[in-house]
Amino acid sequence: MIETGLLAGVALDALAGDPRRGHPVAAFGRAAGALERRLYADSRTRGAVFAGLCVLGAAAVGVAARRRTALVTWAVLGGTSLAREGLAMGRSLESGDIEAARARLPHLCGRDPSALDEKELARATVESIAENTSDAAVAPLLWGAAFGAPGLAAYRAINTLDAMVGHRSSRYERFGWAAARTDDVANWVPARVTGLLTVACAPLAGGSPRAAYRVLRRDGARHPSPNAGRCEAAFAGALGVRLGGVNVYGTRTEYRPELGDGRAPEPGDIRRAVRLSRAVTLASALLAAGARLAVRR
Repeated sequence: MIETGLLAGVALDALAGDPRRGHPVAAFGRAAGALERRLYADSRTRGAVFAGLCVLGAAAVGVAARRRTALVTWAVLGGTSLAREGLAMGRSLESGDIEAARARLPHLCGRDPSALDEKELARATVESIAENTSDAAVAPLLWGAAFGAPGLAAYRAINTLDAMVGHRSSRYERFGWAAARTDDVANWVPARVTGLLTVACAPLAGGSPRAAYRVLRRDGARHPSPNAGRCEAAFAGALGVRLGGVNVYGTRTEYRPELGDGRAPEPGDIRRAVRLSRAVTLASALLAAGARLAVRR
């Protein structure tokens, strides 16, 4: 039964985290990289063919592994690793080791950490935890509930391709367009579910559901991403902090609108964000399993 496999996979992820060697997502990334080298051209059409082949290939693997939903769920989830990275960042900042925190930030996001101070590092970490709670946990579970192992594998392929080629750059502006837009579509519902689950779980992080919902409704659409803003706004409201600001990615600088009414995040808020992320992950697992069970009946 798919619902049993989803819950078992969540339990495996909580107990063991990501496989340390031979991770299937890393293997997919290598295969996708090899295919990119063969197909690349500054063309949306070539990029769409590339993305389609990668996603269909991943879905085919999911079909072959459809009786092993628990293992596929474990392989594609990243909630435990996300929490571990967040807590490691929090410990570095709480001990005053800014250099260690700067060195670790690339494990969470692509932001340039070289000039970030304690509060900016804390903000980057909280924002990454918020967005990746959807990408690494809620979205794959919802796609798994809808389509089983093929849905899990296809979603993880879509999200991985977005990280590989979906970002803005001279190389991927056209070739990565299809991957980026597919990721937007695949995450539209999960991001909004993440926002609502964050509202419901706000008390577990010392927050108010009413405040979280107010910020989600008011600020969720202000973010340039159609999905990340829902997650970040809900986390900002639940934690009582203010997110957004200037983000530097290599040679590119982006100015993000502020989300929330509170103070700037501090190192101690990272632990609260991790606790909230874990609660949302568990809630999404129960929601996915419950929805699947209801449909099956």
